[in-house]
Amino acid sequence: MSRQMTKEDAARIQSATARGGGDMSSGGFPARAQSAAARNENARTSSTTANTNSAGSNDNNNNTGGKRN
Repeated sequence: MSRQMTKEDAARIQSATARGGGDMSSGGFPARAQSAAARNENARTSSTTANTNSAGSNDNNNNTGGKRN
């Protein structure tokens, strides 16, 4: 079973790698984990925002108060 990388997962990887004296370069696994976590968070946030915006768009487009213009 696979799941998406979270910010907390990336933080654990970075911490363990740093404690163990591992590769903390921009091309190392901790950096790639952080990048994946950020992508997943952005995708989750933009998906939630898109759903919220589309749900509220009907209210904003026809705000005449029941009166015809």
